[in-house]
Order: sequence, then structure tokens, then C-alpha cells
Amino acid sequence: MMEEKDMENKEKQIKRLSKLGKAMEAEKDKDEFFRYLLEKVKKLERDYLQLSNENIRIKKSYEQRIRYIEEKKKELEYVNIQLEREVLKLRSELERLRAAPLMVGTLLEVVDDRRAIIKTSAGPSFIVSYSQLIEPKELVPGSRVALNQQNFTIMEILPGEKDPEVSAMEVEERPEVSYRDIGGLDEQIEEVREVIEAPLLKPEMFKEVGIEPPKGVLFYGPPGTGKTMLAKAVARHTKSTFIKLIGSELVRKYIGEGARLVRELFRLAQEKAPAIIFIDEIDAIGAKRGDVATSGDREVQRTLMQLLAEMDGFKALENVRIIGATNRVDILDPAMLRPGRFDRLIEIPLPDFTGRISIFKIHTRKMNVSEDVDLKELAKLTENATGADIKAIVTEAGMFAIRENRTIVKQEDFIKAIDKVMKRKLEKAFNQEALGVMYT
Repeated sequence: MMEEKDMENKEKQIKRLSKLGKAMEAEKDKDEFFRYLLEKVKKLERDYLQLSNENIRIKKSYEQRIRYIEEKKKELEYVNIQLEREVLKLRSELERLRAAPLMVGTLLEVVDDRRAIIKTSAGPSFIVSYSQLIEPKELVPGSRVALNQQNFTIMEILPGEKDPEVSAMEVEERPEVSYRDIGGLDEQIEEVREVIEAPLLKPEMFKEVGIEPPKGVLFYGPPGTGKTMLAKAVARHTKSTFIKLIGSELVRKYIGEGARLVRELFRLAQEKAPAIIFIDEIDAIGAKRGDVATSGDREVQRTLMQLLAEMDGFKALENVRIIGATNRVDILDPAMLRPGRFDRLIEIPLPDFTGRISIFKIHTRKMNVSEDVDLKELAKLTENATGADIKAIVTEAGMFAIRENRTIVKQEDFIKAIDKVMKRKLEKAFNQEALGVMYT
């Protein structure tokens, strides 16, 4: 019996041990499974994080791509707008090129609110209508107009005709010459300031006093005495447009051309007022009139008469003044010199001793001269020299210094220059006298 009980106890112990072993094996399997699941979860988390980062990167890439596409779209839309405008412009230009050309005519008279009388370039005159886009106040008799070729309707008002040669005479920039650049002409400068500068700068004073200022001034005297420089100085100090021409430029081959140039010259001066018209060598068209033998002389006289008519037609207080210059006042027509045209005749003589000193000072103020240079002595040696001669002497003196590789001009350089320039002048005068030639 005891043995059976021992056997049962052993079997029970074996069963308990077996259950315990199985339980331990099960627990061990459970731990392994747990670790497996844990590794799986970690792997899944890593895969998820990787996919999430990849998704974010792809999303950012898509957003950048979308922004790029939107910007590109805006650029293409802007280019499209520019191209559409260019197409419209080209179509408009093409239509304009296909349109029939307009004729140029002259408006003679405005008949009523819708009609006007015009003269075509071919000659005949017509009564025509004008475009509604034209303001009635713009229809001024004598103005140039553009006409439709089929019915001669006035399409637009054209600007006034201006000869290119007259436009080329205009000097927009103010001349650089001032009164301090002119020596030996103090009295002449004061007179010019009274008759040219004062009316342009203080016209109200003449109105209050009740007098009319001179319309024109004539400079006369030997060549090289500063007539052109004085005219430029006046233009600078009055801040006026300087219009310069030579009298011979108004002489033309065909009938009426010279007179037309004179008219357009004065019209240009009125448009650019305040202005100064400077006519140099005015004796080329203003010589005394006599028995005319050739058609060329008659054309010169027509130009002179047009000039006199323009000067007579000038209003005294308008901001335009006329300055003439000549070396031969004795051959000018008396009609030009009467009051109301060239009211003042100002002689520009050869500089005296004091004037020559002033001119030497002006031309040597920028030079590097030595202390031994005596301007009074130089002025004594240059009797009968003009301002242009003195300028040539100063230039030659500088050239003598350069030839000897010096930067300082000495008294001996000026002496040599005086001998050279004055000798050349005397030889020229002698040759002209021998040949019977008179300078102009």
C-alpha cells in the first residue's frame, strides 16, 4: 500500500513538474513572442516614420512644383499680354501703312461750323468739311492741313513749315562769352546793355516811361575787334537764344527763296523768345541799291526788302532783338540805317593803349607767364593791332615757349610773337593795297 501511495505521489510530483516545465516553456515562448512583436512594432514604426518623412518630402516637392508652375503661369500670362499688345500695335501700324496717304494743303478761310475753303498743293481751291476731332479754334487761315485724297476732307492740322537751314541756325546753349572776356570796349558794352539788355530784362520800365526801345543795333568797325564776341556776351547775360547767321547765307538762287528764309528766321526767333538774331557781314545783302543789271542782284534786293519789312513789322517790346555787324558801313543802304530799324550804330574801333592792356590781361590770365612780362610794353609794341591779333600773339608766344620745352612764357617769347604776327599783318595789308583788294 505504501508503495502505491509513493507511486501516486511520484506521479503527482512528475505531473506537477511537467506542468511547471510546460508553464515555464510557455512563459519562455511568450517572452520570445513578445520580443518578436516588439521588434515587429519597432520595424513598423521605423517604416512609418520613413514613409512619413518621404511623404513630407514629396508633399514639399509637390508644393514647390505647384509654386513654380504658378509663377511660370504668371510669366506666360504677362508675356501673352505683351504679345497681344504687340500684335495690336503691329495691326494698327499695318492698317496705317495700308491707308491712303494724305495730301498737304493750305487753309484759306473758315466758312461755317462744318466747312472751310482750302487750297491744294496742285493749285485749285475747294470748299470742304473738316473732321469732328479738330477743334474749331485750331482752324487758323494760312495754316497747313492734311487732306483726304478722295474728298479733300481736313483730317488734321499740321505744324508750321520750317526750313531745315533756318533750324540749323539756332543755338540752344547759351554762349560762353561774357563781358569780362572783352577788353577795351567798356563804353560800347555800356551802350549795348542800355539798348539790348535793358529792354529784354526790364521791359516794364520802358512801358512806364512811355518810350519804345531800339529794335536793332548795328556794330561796325575793322575785322577782329570783337563784334561777334560782344553779341554773344549780350545773349548770355540776357539768357536769350542766340541765332547767328552770315548775310550771304540769305542769298539764294531762285526767286523768293531768300525772302522766305528771312520770314522763317524771324518766325523762329519769335517762337524761341527771348532771342537775339545776329546777322554778321550784313553788307552781303544790305548794300546800296542802284540800277540793277542782273537777276542775281534783283534777288538780293528782294531779300533786303523782306528783311526791312520784317524789322518794321516787329513790335518794340517783344523779346526779340536784332544785331547786325559789318566792316563796311559806308556801303549799306540808307533804308537800313534809318530809325526804326537799326536805331543805334555802335562803332567797334581798334583798341587803344588801355584797351590793348586789358585784352592782354584777358588772354594771359590762364597762362603761366614769368614775372618779367610787361603788358604795358607789349601794348606799346602792338599799336593798330586788333583783339584777334593780340590773341594770335599770345598763342604764338606760348608756342615759342613749347618749342624750347618750357612751361613758362617769357617776355622774349611775346616780343618774337609780336614781330611774327605784326609783320605778317603788314605784309598782308601791303599785298592787298598793291593788288587793289579791299578786305571785308
